[in-house]
Amino acid sequence: MQAGGTDLIRQLRRAERRSKVRAFALTLPLLTFLLVFFLVPLASLLVRAVENPEVADALPATGRALSGWDRVTAPPDAAYAALLQDLAAIGETERAGALARRLNSEMPGSRSLVMSTYRALPLDHPAGPQQARAALVEHDARWADPAYWHAIEKNSSRWTPDYLLTAIDLRRTADGSIERVPDENAAFSSILLRTFGISALVTAIALLLGYPLAYWLSTLNERRANLMLILVLLPFWTSVLVRIAAWIVLLQNNGLINRLLQFLGLTDTPLPLLFNRTGVIIAMVHILLPFMILPLYSVMKSVPPNYLRAAVSLGSAPLAAFFRVYLPQTYPGVAAGGLLVFITCIGYYVTPALLGGAGDQMLSYYVAQYTNVEVNWGMACALGGVLLSATLILYTLYRKASKAELSLG
Repeated sequence: MQAGGTDLIRQLRRAERRSKVRAFALTLPLLTFLLVFFLVPLASLLVRAVENPEVADALPATGRALSGWDRVTAPPDAAYAALLQDLAAIGETERAGALARRLNSEMPGSRSLVMSTYRALPLDHPAGPQQARAALVEHDARWADPAYWHAIEKNSSRWTPDYLLTAIDLRRTADGSIERVPDENAAFSSILLRTFGISALVTAIALLLGYPLAYWLSTLNERRANLMLILVLLPFWTSVLVRIAAWIVLLQNNGLINRLLQFLGLTDTPLPLLFNRTGVIIAMVHILLPFMILPLYSVMKSVPPNYLRAAVSLGSAPLAAFFRVYLPQTYPGVAAGGLLVFITCIGYYVTPALLGGAGDQMLSYYVAQYTNVEVNWGMACALGGVLLSATLILYTLYRKASKAELSLG
């Protein structure tokens, strides 16, 4: 009897192991997909935000020569000789251009200085460090300015926090301390606040419009509710660019909305609805409204309607019963819809770029700007890292709030 029981336990364990292996095999394609197309790109983005290879790869000997420099006196003669050696070793003009762009982001004027020197090589074949200094200063007097050498020394390390600091309007000084950039140069803090402000406003408007609509949908019978949900989801079947183009037609000075307002006598002149914050808000609410309605509807559908009727039958006013009985039960849907809309908003690029003005662009616009125009991948990845951090913080707060609500419940 004991042996039979042991065999049964072994069979159960083997069956359990086979079940686990089968389950893992079924989820393996999804895990591989997430690893290759989600986790690896995110890790690459975070690494590139602190990686600084341009100067370290192009000027290794110069970085070593400047490692003991006090940043107060003139650069050592050995640094001049090492610079000529490193520039002569750069084989591709594209690599020299990357070096010049990186230094120019630190010290304006470095791009023309580096490229003119690179194209002028060799400079009469200087024999020693002192001759190298004289040759470089004779070629361009800016090489005698320590500020350009500060930029080289500061970026001679392969890893740097400068991109991340710049993304939040901070910078490293020559002595290595961190300070806030001057107000006239501070831009990203206001852009980040603008991004959060637009996202919060869009989320609030979507909630005000989506909550009553979701409540009405939850009161319909199944057939009519499914039909209305199809209408809610209808915008998903149309390209975002097509919807934005439609809003351009509707919101322009001679568009249908302004013509209707003038026809009704509500305004004498066309309202400025395009290429400003108003047009951005309207289009983003229209695009993201389904993301608010669907979580609300799923939660409201699970709330028993008898609760509200019971509160009214016990003497509560209908409005008071709604706010005290019904509304608290829909908080999970409000939180989920609000989080979904807000997180989607902070990463929006196309709608503000096409419908907004210069003062309406969000942080993702500048990520694209640094990627496609400035070709500054480090800065683009740092701004992307800021967006990712904001998303993770919001999700963490949402999880904590959800757990606190469950514990109170």
